[in-house]
Amino acid sequence: MYFPSNAESSLDFGPVYVRENGELHILRKPAGSIKDDPPKTKPYRLFQKSFSVELCVGQEDSRTNSPKAEHFIFTYTTEGSLRYSAKSLFHITLGFVAGNVHHIDSLVGFPEQIAEKLFTAAEERLKFTDPRTGLGALQVFTKAYGHLVLQTLCLRGRYLTVSEKLDEIRAFHGLTCLDLSSCKLGDDHELIAHLTSEALCSLKQLYVKDNCLSDMGIRKLTAPVRVMKRGLEKLESLDVSCNANISDFGIRFLCCFKKLQTLDISNTGVKDKVAVTKMIQNQLGLVPSDSPLKEFDHTECRSKGWAEQVVAQWQDIMSEACKPHEHIQSRLAAQQFYGKMKILNYLPYNSGSEETVSLLHFYRERQHLSAQSAREVTVRRDTRLKNKRLHEDSTKEQNPSSVSPSLKRTYAAEFSLEDWDLLNSY
Repeated sequence: MYFPSNAESSLDFGPVYVRENGELHILRKPAGSIKDDPPKTKPYRLFQKSFSVELCVGQEDSRTNSPKAEHFIFTYTTEGSLRYSAKSLFHITLGFVAGNVHHIDSLVGFPEQIAEKLFTAAEERLKFTDPRTGLGALQVFTKAYGHLVLQTLCLRGRYLTVSEKLDEIRAFHGLTCLDLSSCKLGDDHELIAHLTSEALCSLKQLYVKDNCLSDMGIRKLTAPVRVMKRGLEKLESLDVSCNANISDFGIRFLCCFKKLQTLDISNTGVKDKVAVTKMIQNQLGLVPSDSPLKEFDHTECRSKGWAEQVVAQWQDIMSEACKPHEHIQSRLAAQQFYGKMKILNYLPYNSGSEETVSLLHFYRERQHLSAQSAREVTVRRDTRLKNKRLHEDSTKEQNPSSVSPSLKRTYAAEFSLEDWDLLNSY
């Protein structure tokens, strides 16, 4: 029978690897020859020269359908070599929280500086445009930070955005300026009732131009201020122009806004402009303007706040959804070519001449007067009242019975605050 030698049986144990000075060597040494020097072998390569590694950055996880977290920042040195460094723990944590912002219950009491960075990180991940989690994520920030999320909201002509994102729009609190011009609201729209809620009690500028409003809509808009002395009490600028169904009767409801500085009722259904102008002058202290006011040109109106990019994303999504497809455009072109559909050339709407004819802009004159001119007006008024009183006193001395009770009440009404203080001091 054949028995293998010791040298042959040592091969049954397989190769032996040794790492020396950072290099890996393979050692084939028969058993029993410990004193012999190991044979010199070339370094053994674990990978071939053609082996390469692919960096999978930004790929999605197939199980969760979410982008994988990348905790490294890749940059290039001045020599052109690739260098990477680990992200800070703050940025890693911020990215994780932003990716799960819809699971946050409340941010009340959280620092504003960190909250703004968290909002920006969530916005970059399109969390506020997601129809499933966008509303809840936005409400978390608006309940905690109010006007910091958005101070000015401009939705002029964006009636599709108003229709699709109505709940998100109502989530904003503490707005100071809201432009809803040409949004086709009407008297019964939900936003009309929302404008009178406590969420928008801080509103100072409101533009509802060209919204098919009537006297009923103006009545709903002013009811909380007229009845309960709350709602749009801080309103300083109001634009209700281009609403043809607002009559002289509806303009009377606007006189409850005592803090108004500018008012635009151009192109409405006002018939007696002289009477309406006199009413606004007497009850609101506003005077008509001969030229258009810059407050109503809408050139500087834009959304401002943390969520201004979110509003821009909403508008981009609506614009992309309304863009006609190529096959539809080609079909319409073919129908027009073969005469199956009439070609309508719509002329652009130009309201310049119309606004010039029916311009009804009002402003508070004290804003446009200097301090010196205001004092001069006051002095002239006091002098005129003093001369009038002297003349009335002389008339009273000559014929005391000619003074009627209504005229006496007029005298009392003409007393200034200083006169009443003097009378109360006795």
